Amino acid sequence: MKKVDHIGIAVRNLEQVLPYYTDVLGCPLLKIEEVESQKVRVAFIDAGNIKLELLEPMDDTSPIFKFMEKRGEGIHHIAFGVENIEQRMEELRADGVQLLSESPKPGAGGALVAFLHPKSSNGVLYELCEKQ
Repeated sequence: MKKVDHIGIAVRNLEQVLPYYTDVLGCPLLKIEEVESQKVRVAFIDAGNIKLELLEPMDDTSPIFKFMEKRGEGIHHIAFGVENIEQRMEELRADGVQLLSESPKPGAGGALVAFLHPKSSNGVLYELCEKQ
């Protein structure tokens, strides 16, 4: 793992929560995009030494929607930057770590992403993130 790339935060409505991050906390909004593969709208927030990704579900089939049904809004995942995601996935599998997919998927910001199952990570959902 190279570094913590970002922290994903599940929100019900980007427009309602953005003023807290931009006006109250004073963090710049970098951009908003839709990620079809994850069925989310993502707002990228520059929090200085790390990015925050605010994740709004696009519909009720989104993993973020399902997460919020169980746990409400809040921290969803922590993402680690990696250089060769497929190799890192193989190494983790060899160490007995369960992943949520067999191969990387397209993620926000043009990255390839894969998630580690929380059961393998002491209850924390971790994301591997390879920037293209």
